[in-house]
Amino acid sequence: MEGLVKIGELSARTGIPPRMLRYYEQQGLLESERALNGYRAYGEADVQRALRVRGVVQAGLSTRMARVVLDIERQCELESPPECSLALAEELAGELEALEERLACLTKSRDAVARYLELSRHGDVVAALSANQVARPA
Repeated sequence: MEGLVKIGELSARTGIPPRMLRYYEQQGLLESERALNGYRAYGEADVQRALRVRGVVQAGLSTRMARVVLDIERQCELESPPECSLALAEELAGELEALEERLACLTKSRDAVARYLELSRHGDVVAALSANQVARPA
């Protein structure tokens, strides 16, 4: 089980509390291996998965829908043809519409805050943030 980390280290690396990581696992959003002592053990891919789960859940998706979306992402990465019922397609279309509405609202809020800062005498804060985001590796 070399290269694996315990839940505490995963928590430290992601900023996600151990209790939430256990909840994600309970909901089928995150998987762990078990050491001989029964402790959860996570690999490097689990760090990215946990961060992605948190992002999707914080974006407002239910844990059930988050699981569906993350499975869809995995299928798209593998370029395997999706198996999607009409009911799921309709549910996803509704979720897509809700995401678009939330995105529009967030964009409007972001633009208002950025404009406020630009008009204030602290416009350099926005410029520094923008420069940092451009320079930050993906």
